[in-house]
Amino acid sequence: MEEKERISPQVRIVIDQRESAEYDRLLADGGCTCERQTLSVGDFVLSERLAAERKSRTDFENSLIDGRLFEQAQRLAGTYERAVMIVEGDSHSERINRAALLGAYSALVSDLGISLFFTKNAQKTAELLSALARHEQVAKKTPLRVMAKPKSLSVEQYQRAIIEVLPGVGPQMAKTLLKHFGNPANVLSASEETLVEVRGMGEKRAKLIRRMLDSVWECKEEGE
Repeated sequence: MEEKERISPQVRIVIDQRESAEYDRLLADGGCTCERQTLSVGDFVLSERLAAERKSRTDFENSLIDGRLFEQAQRLAGTYERAVMIVEGDSHSERINRAALLGAYSALVSDLGISLFFTKNAQKTAELLSALARHEQVAKKTPLRVMAKPKSLSVEQYQRAIIEVLPGVGPQMAKTLLKHFGNPANVLSASEETLVEVRGMGEKRAKLIRRMLDSVWECKEEGE
């Protein structure tokens, strides 16, 4: 029986302390050397220019709802030249409709330049991370280095990012809402009736936004 091909031992990956120890084992099985650090940006650093954020399906949806998703994504894209987001797991809970999910995927790829991958489980995630790290460090000969200081975003970029995470709101509608209401606070406090007055909003989207903002948050106690 042929021995399974292994990744060169020179391939190293830095893993955030908060990630499951399962990834150390899976990556080591693939021949990678793992190092634990408390990372301020990303969950896995694969080279000085490439880092990855991993989210379970549930956490992806939770972070989209509570606004963490695009904040984390912007910091990742602003810190590393190449940014990857991995969504791990088979199915979603249907708390967010498909159109809103596709809008979020599109914004991550088109607006922030993040490469989006979907994996079935931790094993498949580790295989993807190993392949990316090997390509960076062996094929491209890019050194491994943790980057800690993200590029600063303008006030306008932060404001737009806050509004873009609302269901059914993309970059253009976010600009329209901010122009109409003047600032994010006014958008978030606007009534359903007031939102409907915005050109292109519509009753259905206004109702969805208010329902999302007014719903009681239920903590699932799942790591980022």
